[in-house]
Amino acid sequence: MDFIELLKAIILGLVEGLTEFAPVSSTGHMILVDDMWLKSPEFLGQYAANTFKIVIQLGSILAVVIVFKDRFIDLLGLRKIFNKKESSQKGANHLKLTHIIVGLIPAGVLGLLFEDYIDEHLFTTKTVLIGLFIGAIFMIVADLFRSKNPKIETVDQITYKQAFSVGLIQCLSLWPGFSRSGATISGGVLLGMNHRTASDFTFIMAVPIMAGASFLSLLKNWEYFTLDALPFFIVGFISAFVFALVSIRFFLKLINKVKLIPFAVYRIILVIVIYFLYF
Repeated sequence: MDFIELLKAIILGLVEGLTEFAPVSSTGHMILVDDMWLKSPEFLGQYAANTFKIVIQLGSILAVVIVFKDRFIDLLGLRKIFNKKESSQKGANHLKLTHIIVGLIPAGVLGLLFEDYIDEHLFTTKTVLIGLFIGAIFMIVADLFRSKNPKIETVDQITYKQAFSVGLIQCLSLWPGFSRSGATISGGVLLGMNHRTASDFTFIMAVPIMAGASFLSLLKNWEYFTLDALPFFIVGFISAFVFALVSIRFFLKLINKVKLIPFAVYRIILVIVIYFLYF
């Protein structure tokens, strides 16, 4: 494997890390960058290339776990094991693991039912452009019709009903390009959360569903973990982790200030540019 191939892994990891948790669709960007520019190395093949995308997604998941480590320690009841003091956050123990589970049920069920269909028919440039555009419109609607004085200012105030409602809205992100974070942050804002709270809940909820989906996909594609492909996978994983760690922290500081519309505008511009370049 030469340097150019490893550079591709770094670039794809960068794209994954920077876009996974911004409301711009990491899957969409991965497909666009890979299909239109980089082209996955021939030694990977189609299915191994898809496996690579799962591996670097795990790098992004690890970054979320690091950023929200105290919250996950609370959710899993591991504070004594890690010898951590009680969190000073107001109501830090109010958000429970059951809230997360309730939010995961809708997309988890639909994802299992339609996984094969989505993988076979929806991972194309054309379908991604559709998802990017419709998702952008949804984000604009969320910002225009949001409460000017959101009552939910922390994830500890989220009810089970709101968690399930966000989970239902998350089903939209099963369409590649729509964006999981774009859908759930928009849904949370429409349900009365401020943008930071909706983002926090989105990121926390993303870990189990992304990890579960990635684990199942890896089991199905384990045969593609060859010695030839391993360096490519490792470099991509590290790249995605590093860039996700930086982008998550930056995004969480930014989102309450800029809201969703700037991201939506970027998506629409991207759709227009890619449409004329590609079609």
